[in-house]
Amino acid sequence: MKASDCSQLVADEIAAVLAETDDQQVETLLDMIQDANRVFASGAGRSGFMMSAFAMRLMHLGLSASVVGEATTPGVENGDVLIAGSGSGRTKMTLAIVEAAGSRGARTAVITGHPDSPIAAACDHVVHIHAPVVWVDADRPSVQPPGTLFEQCLLAQCDAMILMLMKRLGTTEGHMQRRHTKFE
Repeated sequence: MKASDCSQLVADEIAAVLAETDDQQVETLLDMIQDANRVFASGAGRSGFMMSAFAMRLMHLGLSASVVGEATTPGVENGDVLIAGSGSGRTKMTLAIVEAAGSRGARTAVITGHPDSPIAAACDHVVHIHAPVVWVDADRPSVQPPGTLFEQCLLAQCDAMILMLMKRLGTTEGHMQRRHTKFE
C-alpha cells in the first residue's frame, strides 16, 4: 500500500468520526471555556499530548491556560475549568485529577470516546468523540494502532474548537502569532 493510500485511510477515518460529534456538546464546552477564569488541560499518554497542544492554542488566543502537571501550573479553584482528554474514560490518574479539580470548585469536562465511563460520570460536561479505543471497543475496529484514531480526532476536534473560539473572541491569526513563543 502506498503512502498516499494510507494517508487517505487515516483522513477518511478522522472525517467519519468527527462528522458524528454533537455540535451542542462542543458549544457548551466553548461556553465553559469562555466563562472560566482559567482553563486547565489534562490527559495521559498521547491524549495528554493532544491536550497540551490545545492548552497552547488557548494561550495563543489570549486565555489563561495551563497543563496539569507542569511545574508552573497554578492551583485550580472556583471559577476555573478543567478539560480532560481520555479515550477510554477510565484512566485512574485522569479521574483523580478531575475529582481533585471538582472538589476545589472548578467545573470539569472530558472529551472522550466513552460517555458512560467513570471520568465522564465525574465531570460536569462530556464531549463524545465516536472513535473506538481498540482494547475497549473490539466491535468498532479501526485500521490504525490502538487508540490512534481517538487521539487524532481529539487533536482535530480541539483545533476546530480553537477556530470557533477565534470567531467568538474576534481573534485573528495575527493576534495569535504575537503570543507565539519568541525563543525560536
